[in-house]
Amino acid sequence: MNSNEGLCTPVEASQILGVTTHTLAVWRCEKRYNLPYVKVGRLVRYRRSDISAFIERSLQAEPVSPCAFQA
Repeated sequence: MNSNEGLCTPVEASQILGVTTHTLAVWRCEKRYNLPYVKVGRLVRYRRSDISAFIERSLQAEPVSPCAFQA
């Protein structure tokens, strides 16, 4: 098993999330969002499972219009 299996670079994570790598750096620095990361020396990596969990936590449900239930 590869020890890096399931890890993304900041470039890969930014593509998945649709933000820039600079935005990810700001989030890490300011602890703005709860998106865990792994740091070894100067290398930053994100676990794919943490990215998926972050997306799930960020889902916003649209309110259902009462008209949708009328026949």
